[in-house]
Amino acid sequence: MNDIVTAFNEYFEVIDADTPELLRDVFRLRYQVLCIEQRLPGFEASRYPDGYEHDDYDVHSSHILLQHRPSGDFVGTARLILPDPLSPEKLFPIEQHTQLDPFFNINRLPRQHTAEVSRLLIARRFRRRKSDNGKRENEIVVGDSAPGKPRRFPHPILALVVGLIRMSATHHITHWLSIMDPALNRLLSLYGLQHNPVGPLTEYHGSRQPYHYDLSIMLDKMRINHNQVWELLTDYGSIVPMRPAQVPSQVPVSAILADIEK
Repeated sequence: MNDIVTAFNEYFEVIDADTPELLRDVFRLRYQVLCIEQRLPGFEASRYPDGYEHDDYDVHSSHILLQHRPSGDFVGTARLILPDPLSPEKLFPIEQHTQLDPFFNINRLPRQHTAEVSRLLIARRFRRRKSDNGKRENEIVVGDSAPGKPRRFPHPILALVVGLIRMSATHHITHWLSIMDPALNRLLSLYGLQHNPVGPLTEYHGSRQPYHYDLSIMLDKMRINHNQVWELLTDYGSIVPMRPAQVPSQVPVSAILADIEK
């Protein structure tokens, strides 16, 4: 039995934010984490007097919420910025805000199957941190694998990646781009999710670096080196992002954003 899958199903549910109400929950949670808890540069609370953090990429993005089953609270969210069907030439944030290495030619990627992972965040009370006695706080205990050795879900961020893989499969995304804190990339690498840096550090809401990953290569390596994580992310191989003949349309959110901005 895969203990990670068991723990995920016990504690988490990934929800597609495909209704006006759920999208408001996404924007509200982003405001709480980015503007109030983390206070990142560029996310000053005064810029969002309505209490919703959103931008023009949300119109052509796919969004998820991570729900903590025991409490019913939304504790995380993430989005995939998809190619804009109305403006195919529109650049991804990585193209606008970072310097890419010469060896990485972004134009060689299959753009219609490429998306940028963005707004990957977990509420403060669910982020791991050490207490004064050195023990981990806010870890999710699954049960006892042996006397005195609790078995835990590795990290809530991994539950969000479950949603990212599902969104990628739905929208036939095979390549991820991202601009992230290198510390987050090191955390992801523990589970076989390390992204490849494709440019130097830059100041973009703090010190960030551009990354790229080919999902096919990542999942193939993960199946060998992190099989339990692979089983979780792919639902035992039944959910694998691939290129189809045609990409389905995503749920439009422009009307919802217009309503929020009123």
